[in-house]
Amino acid sequence: MADKMATLTKPKTATPRKAGGEKAVPVKPKRPEPTRLSSVAMAVRLLKSFSEGEAEIGVTSLSRRLGVAKSTVYRLASTLVSEGLLEQNPETEKYRLGMSLFGLGALVRQRMNVATDARPFLFHLREATGETVHLAILEGPDIVFVLNLESNHAIRMRADLGARKPAFCTAEGRAMLAFQSPDVVNDALGHRLVPRTPKTIIDPQQIRAALEEVRARGYATEDEQSELGMRSVAAPIRNANGRVVAAIGLAGPMQRISDEALASFAPLVADAARTISARLGYNSLTGS
Repeated sequence: MADKMATLTKPKTATPRKAGGEKAVPVKPKRPEPTRLSSVAMAVRLLKSFSEGEAEIGVTSLSRRLGVAKSTVYRLASTLVSEGLLEQNPETEKYRLGMSLFGLGALVRQRMNVATDARPFLFHLREATGETVHLAILEGPDIVFVLNLESNHAIRMRADLGARKPAFCTAEGRAMLAFQSPDVVNDALGHRLVPRTPKTIIDPQQIRAALEEVRARGYATEDEQSELGMRSVAAPIRNANGRVVAAIGLAGPMQRISDEALASFAPLVADAARTISARLGYNSLTGS
């Protein structure tokens, strides 16, 4: 009976109140920060174990420096070998970095070479036109700005380094997509296209027609499809193999880039792209 009475008379937990008698609003617990995948982190540490002075390393040494069991190292190494990121010397059974890493490194180096070789010509183009000029590359369905020289005008186009925009509605993106394989174009146009402005064209057939025009004249234009009030012109840059790897673009407000200004700027942008392509080893006469 005493236990029952104790249960009935047990005081309720008081609701927390702010000063002044108002009920306090419950604070939601913070969402935990995303954690790293330990297996991925370990694989990266394994790859970073190699150096110029130690090009081949055995399982025992890798196990010791990573602080994990040999069986774990073996599983990681086997996965990396299957992806071409590691190779195993059949004579010593030691591991070394694979050729797939060389290919990935070449892509990074290529991007650096394009930006380095293009820089003086972007400066010259900006001085000749007074407008913002930039260099962009294609990554999946997007373009990424890797070099940007802003206009000195108060009203100007901005494109922060590393910023992304959809390729389908930008002059730089169209200048590159026009010379890509059908698979790349299909990937860029195969998902739902979201308009950035009221003037953005999202019909894939119309975009493909625009890409045909780019191939015919050698450069792309864009009127307020990416940014309201802004107009752009861009031309593709090719590497020594003739592959389009980047685009040089010029952009500015509609009130400054009139039809007449665009007609005079487009050849300058195309010439700059051809010059940069030549610096990268492209021969326009032979197509390589």
